Amino acid sequence: PELLDYLNRISLFNLRPNNPTRWQLDVHTSQHPFDEMLRDKAGNIVVFSGRNRGKIDRMLASIDAGLHVLADKPWIITADEMPKLEQALDRAAKKGLAAYDIMTERYEVTSQVQRALVNLPDVFGKQVTGDSSNPGVYAKSIHHIMKNVAGVPLRRPVWFFDVDDYGEGLADVGTHPADLIQWTLFPNQALDYRKDVSMISGRHEAVRISQKQFTEVTGAPQFPASLGRHIRDGELDYFCNNYIEYRLRGVHVKLDVLWKWEAAPGTGDVYEAAFQGTRSRVELRQGAAEKYAMEVYVVPAPSARAQVFAALDQALAQLQKDWPGIAATRTESEAHIHIPEKFNVGHEEHFAQVARHFFEYVKSPASMPGWERSYMLAKYYVTTKGVELGRVK
Repeated sequence: PELLDYLNRISLFNLRPNNPTRWQLDVHTSQHPFDEMLRDKAGNIVVFSGRNRGKIDRMLASIDAGLHVLADKPWIITADEMPKLEQALDRAAKKGLAAYDIMTERYEVTSQVQRALVNLPDVFGKQVTGDSSNPGVYAKSIHHIMKNVAGVPLRRPVWFFDVDDYGEGLADVGTHPADLIQWTLFPNQALDYRKDVSMISGRHEAVRISQKQFTEVTGAPQFPASLGRHIRDGELDYFCNNYIEYRLRGVHVKLDVLWKWEAAPGTGDVYEAAFQGTRSRVELRQGAAEKYAMEVYVVPAPSARAQVFAALDQALAQLQKDWPGIAATRTESEAHIHIPEKFNVGHEEHFAQVARHFFEYVKSPASMPGWERSYMLAKYYVTTKGVELGRVK
């Protein structure tokens, strides 16, 4: 069923009326398709997505075979795989190969504008370290189990609900906010996860999935035996919600990664983030007031309102070179940043942007900046250790 669903998606892309793709398929359905891929070596790039457990082992084998690797998140889902992650990055560098993570959310224009404003001292001031009651950074990511992707209802494989196979929410989709937080706070700066990251706390919660819901989203007529340990009173406890706190170079970060069954009509997945500076707070909001679209706000400290608004005017004038037409409207308490609609290219286009970036590294692997490796290690340390903390009873 998974193969047929995938082939159908490729067919829909190839047959779409506007800008159709031209994928040519060479499908292998033997018991050992991965070994055939390594043996036949039909190209020089391998792309990984889907099943997460063991992904890092397949990546290591591909790198050893001389293949460039573009891999969807997550590369690892447990903390004991950190050494393998380091091996993959080190071997790729030694062999002159590109190994790259698909961090699409860096290409979201609202995240880019937030990052730019957080790193303007006259607007933001200095990052506040914060504490548990008032974190320096708070981010929330909400995803939905039932959803459409590229206009088609997404069929979830049965193993999606096996947290030992796919990972808890933090280990999977949590890689995006973990990456965005460090990418915003310390742009282009190398991090040492052993020294710069200190985990504080973690907990997890389950979403209750009925048999009817499970069948609706997977097509499976009943819960498989592999999920038996998570079945309670005829329903599945899907442990996909995580709440963690950690320090990143002293900054107290609070991160919630949540799954819900289905988004309300007119809404969708949510990412909100607030960075607290000494002069202002720079926020991404995605609520009803924003019509569930991501919007950027600057909330100045009351004592610095006039100075922050004046500095923001100058900053927006400079940002015109990157985003022509960017502007702001103000109330007494905050500024709402307006980004021209043409820069909201959509999630699907972000994958193409990542691919183009990756191809540049394939042409010149040495051009990949050193901080990328450190970002990889830091974010996966946060996500896997956060899950580990949540499972401690």
